[in-house]
Amino acid sequence: MSGFPRRGGVVTAMTHKILSDATLAAYRGASTASLCTLLYKRGLRKCFVEGVSRLNRAPIHLVGQAYTLRYIPSREDLNGIEVFRDPKHPQRVAVEAVPAGHVLVMDCRGDATAASAGAILTKRLEVRGCAGLVTDGGLRDAETIAGLEIPSFCARPSAPTNLTRHHAIDLNVPIGCGGAPVFPGDLMVGDGDGVVVVPLHLAEEIAEELTQMEAFEDYVFEQVSAGESIIGLYPPNEETLKRYAARAPKFGAGIKTGETT
Repeated sequence: MSGFPRRGGVVTAMTHKILSDATLAAYRGASTASLCTLLYKRGLRKCFVEGVSRLNRAPIHLVGQAYTLRYIPSREDLNGIEVFRDPKHPQRVAVEAVPAGHVLVMDCRGDATAASAGAILTKRLEVRGCAGLVTDGGLRDAETIAGLEIPSFCARPSAPTNLTRHHAIDLNVPIGCGGAPVFPGDLMVGDGDGVVVVPLHLAEEIAEELTQMEAFEDYVFEQVSAGESIIGLYPPNEETLKRYAARAPKFGAGIKTGETT
């Protein structure tokens, strides 16, 4: 998908399925720990974005579908400061092309020695109604970004401009971010533990199970707080299931004996 000989292709059209508000609502407030378990039960072990954490000072939750930007290593003859004057520069185009409600996900090859964006671009994403920003590289102007309302996840703060290490090359193509494969449209969910990628084709299925799982774990946490042992409780035995079904009949049938959630 490379339409520009020097800086790669710019793909802005949405070709993936847009998840419903009801599906997205199931993930708002859901823990990434629960999602990792549900993905693991389906044989998926590489969906956690390694090495990134939330930059915001407030505990803001991230939920939104992915729009991707891929960087390759920079080269001095292609990445002078003047390239930002080009209105087709993929990084600048990305900020204006991410649909509202989507998350800009950047592949920096895990290199945080330079920023992949700064406060002005992040603020522009916020104003445009984007759902968040995830990068396995750095972010500059970190203190300013930390005070914004848009959820922002990065490897660490980093002051140098992206041009010193990164060459923006492709938009809205499959990428790797923190060791996790991310396809355009995949669901990104982030909290205090980090960011999880939910493959688009599993998002609706997992949403249904997630609601049951989170309700049961709230019950377990309540019981443990009251002094109950985890033996027979987590994972539940038959007696626990009966008590839980009486307490929450709407969700009780969705939890199985001996299943570790």
